[in-house]
Amino acid sequence: MSELEVFVAAVDSGSFSAAGRRLELSPSAVSKLVSRLEDRLQARLFHRSSRALTLTEAGRVLYDEGQTIFAALRNAENAVLACSGEVSGTLRVHSMVTFAKYQLAPIVGEFLARHPKLRIEFHLTNEPVDFTEQRIDVSIQGGPLPDSSLVARRLLDSAWIICAAPSYLARHGTPQTPDDLARHNCLNFSQRTDWNAWPVLEHGEARTVAAEGNVGANQGDMLLQLARHGMGLVRLAEFHVGEDLRSGRLVRVLADYQPPAQEPLYLVYQGRKHLSPRVQAFLAFMGEKFPRDM
Repeated sequence: MSELEVFVAAVDSGSFSAAGRRLELSPSAVSKLVSRLEDRLQARLFHRSSRALTLTEAGRVLYDEGQTIFAALRNAENAVLACSGEVSGTLRVHSMVTFAKYQLAPIVGEFLARHPKLRIEFHLTNEPVDFTEQRIDVSIQGGPLPDSSLVARRLLDSAWIICAAPSYLARHGTPQTPDDLARHNCLNFSQRTDWNAWPVLEHGEARTVAAEGNVGANQGDMLLQLARHGMGLVRLAEFHVGEDLRSGRLVRVLADYQPPAQEPLYLVYQGRKHLSPRVQAFLAFMGEKFPRDM
């Protein structure tokens, strides 16, 4: 099992040195364990080169079967832990950066206070995540539902809100209709063109308005900071700008033209037969903090 663990780590990490860092072994120790495994199986598992490791056909078969073995071990461990009810170990949570910063960070202390033997690792990115490769337990993600091999539980629905700093509105005026956006500096994302056409509802009809400006960013937090400093109008998720709206740092505009459609956010996790106590505890905690009837 130790040889198999090292082999799987080498595949997931892409190199012996990276696998060694993950398992706290030297690269030479990783190489020796893999070689010992190859000798025992009488099969070459990797095509080795100075740049990368590539699986052979035999290596691919062993990797796929190894994933099945480790999944069965996790299920066995989770089943036993569920009997004791102890919440311990490491919980790996993937989330969008802004949701983690503005929604998870304020409440994670309370969750850990309830479960002092637990450790949390956050993996923050707006890109899709590979549960197996990155060893993710729970993911918080928006947009379309993930593939059917995963379980998705609806967490909340978040509206997107157009807003600006009072200083910007004092200098440039407050837009009264969606067409007024053409005369304003609209801060927008640089990597998602579909986000740059702002949806509005006018006279009962849904349409989009081109929102253009002299600055963009690939991360919502930068757009928020620019808006706070009076650079222009911005359209961001309610969970992102909610505190700024409540404090008055930003002011909502065109509220009457806000379409009712909202972006759903999901708790996504692997549909294992036995969920670990730590995953069960996190799902229950999130359900408590984000009740659907809010």
